[in-house]
This record gives sequence, C-alpha cells and structure tokens, in this order.
Amino acid sequence: MPHTDDTPFGTLIRRCEPQWLAYCQHDFVRQLGAGVLPREAFRHYLRQDYLFLVHFARAWGLAVYKSRDMAELRQGLDSLKAIVDIEMGLHIAYCAEWGISEDELARLPEARETMAYTRYVLDAGHRGDLLDLHVALAPCLIGYADIANWLTAQPFTVRGKTNPYDAWIAMYAGPEFQAAAQAERQWLNQRLAGQTPERLAGLVETFRDATRLEADFWQMGLTAADRL
Repeated sequence: MPHTDDTPFGTLIRRCEPQWLAYCQHDFVRQLGAGVLPREAFRHYLRQDYLFLVHFARAWGLAVYKSRDMAELRQGLDSLKAIVDIEMGLHIAYCAEWGISEDELARLPEARETMAYTRYVLDAGHRGDLLDLHVALAPCLIGYADIANWLTAQPFTVRGKTNPYDAWIAMYAGPEFQAAAQAERQWLNQRLAGQTPERLAGLVETFRDATRLEADFWQMGLTAADRL
C-alpha cells in the first residue's frame, strides 16, 4: 500500500487512497503489529468485533435475498454459513483466551462505532443492489487481508510468542482468509468492470464511507484504552 493496480477494484482504492491508508495503517494496526497495543484496547475491539460478526452474518443473509441467480445465492449462503457455523465459534474461543466469556459477549451493548458501520453496510444493501452491498463490505474482507500482508512486510512487526497479537496477524495472513479475500476481489472486478461513470462515482462514495467507518472501529479500541 498504496495500491497501484489498474483493476476496477484498484480504481476504488486509488480514488479513496487517503481514507484507505488511514484505515490500513491506523495507529491501532501499527501498535498491534509491534506488539505494544494496550491489551484493553484489543479486548474492547474483540468484544465489539463479536457484535460486528452478528451483523456481518445478517449482511450475507441480505446478500442471499438480493441474489439474482443460483451462483450469487450459493455465494451468499456459503458466506453466511461460514460466519455462523465456523467463524463465530472461532471468535468465541479466541475471546475466551483473552478472558472474555461467551456469556459476556451475549450481554454486550453495542458501541456507537459498531452501530455506525454495521448499519451503514445493511443500509447500503437495502437501498442498493448486490454490488452496493459487496462494496460496503469490501473494506472488512479485503481490507483485513491487505492489513495482514502489510504488517507482515513491515520491519517493526514482531512475529512469534513475544507478540500477544501474533495469532491475529497469522489468521488474516493465512491462506484460507487470503483466498477468500482474493475471491471477493475477483468478484468485484468482474462486477465493477464496465460500470458507467455515474454508477462508479456512487460506488466510490460507498467504499469511501465504509472505509472511514472501519477506521473509526480501530480508533474505538484506542479510545477505550485511553479512558482507563
């Protein structure tokens, strides 16, 4: 990062480059990579990320509803099942390692930043079509993959047991998540190709706003730690 590819999705990133870099290279991300992020900042992020996953699943349920053919329907259903049947369980287990119980997760109030991004994604899907929804979700799925790759390449990043956040980096840098992000990038490139300038401008706006809200999600963790 910055991105220089000339694919249709690369165009979205280039037209939102300040927001994309502010998100992908946020202080929360840098401190996580260096292993110096305050633990309570990460714990607050983990709690709210559980709630985010709940709404992320709802968004993929909406993608099923918005599907126009069997291929799109299967894609949305597979993503929904992956979150509900696999990712939620993994997240709950990871939270337990950080002293956060499943009962605590079930009783959490939503932070304003969580509500802002998740409701924005759902609203984008409701008022638009499947492409609008995918563009609003892209900063999460593709962004996390890019962030993990960026951290892996940085000299300040600490890997191994000396970094308490190494497992987080490894998960998003791993082949399974990277493959999912690449598949989403390919899907977006196919759908974004040939869009009119007017339609693309609207999608750029959606992507920019979603990216800004993702950056706020990082800042939420730092702010929570500062209040202690």
